[in-house]
Amino acid sequence: MTQIPTTRSDYVLVGGGLQNGLIALAIRAHQPKARIAMVERGAAPGGNHTWCFHSDDVDAAAARWVDPLVVTRWPGYDVAFPGHRRHLDSAYACVTSAQFARCVMAALAMPGSRLLTGATALEVHADRAVLRTDDGQVSELRGQAVIDARGPDHSPPSACGWQKFLGQELRLTAPHGLDRPMLMDATVPQRDGFRFVYVLPLGPDRVLVEDTYFSDGTFLDVAGLRAEIAGYVAERGWAVAEVEREEVGVLPLPWECASPTVEAPLNAGYAGGWFHPVTGYSFPIATRLAALIAQRPADQLHGPALAALASAHGRQLRFALRLNRMLFRWFPPDQRYHVLE
Repeated sequence: MTQIPTTRSDYVLVGGGLQNGLIALAIRAHQPKARIAMVERGAAPGGNHTWCFHSDDVDAAAARWVDPLVVTRWPGYDVAFPGHRRHLDSAYACVTSAQFARCVMAALAMPGSRLLTGATALEVHADRAVLRTDDGQVSELRGQAVIDARGPDHSPPSACGWQKFLGQELRLTAPHGLDRPMLMDATVPQRDGFRFVYVLPLGPDRVLVEDTYFSDGTFLDVAGLRAEIAGYVAERGWAVAEVEREEVGVLPLPWECASPTVEAPLNAGYAGGWFHPVTGYSFPIATRLAALIAQRPADQLHGPALAALASAHGRQLRFALRLNRMLFRWFPPDQRYHVLE
């Protein structure tokens, strides 16, 4: 029997998305000498995303490893519904996948740690992961703690709605004049479920515009949403010089799912239930889990503190699932905005 090459680390992180990237940063901050191995099937950690969070939702103790991720921060934001518009004085921060990748790669460039891109996990166990690189090489990573955060399962829950969106990062021909984000503009026509437009001013002449739907189905009309964004932008008197980046997503929003478990290997991130099923704002949840993991030796991860955090998150999850059931089962699609108004 051929023996495959084996490498040993303290932490083996399977998946290079938001959750495991934050775990890597937190471990590096709290345990500078820890050996971390990350497996990512893409070319770099982070993918193609924009993550935002309310500053009050992230503990101040995490600031030293979260703040370097932030590319833009605003002192407040707006929301708009057919019946009213509000300005909220609550700080809001933005993290881009490019900045996220830079920070995570720097954390994993330390001696004893490694980032394996273009690699797929074939097996994930309590103390090891078997992976295959794009060129066909098979190897094994052994660790005292193995954390699997590869994202949503390809078999979505049967009891769910869907959040689907298309976002475009636009460079305009002139300044847009915005000084704060519009987190939810639900004054747009309500179709295909609860619909709103999300606007982030990223620079004087740069803006992210995202058309989002809480829908019963998964079909995403990309060409149609591009036209909707173009119309929304034109209505505001903006002219587009260039579409710098585009992001699409279709995510399940369940009203039934299991609470997080704490057995090894630890299932983290979306697939492990560590997410917010209504808003998609999972950054604070991912940060809390990362902070807890980083403040314990790898061989002591699966203890009472992790169980307590999972239990607390499970209670919050149950409330959010009830809200999703109300959103998708109690209201006609074009009236769903009333749940969040």
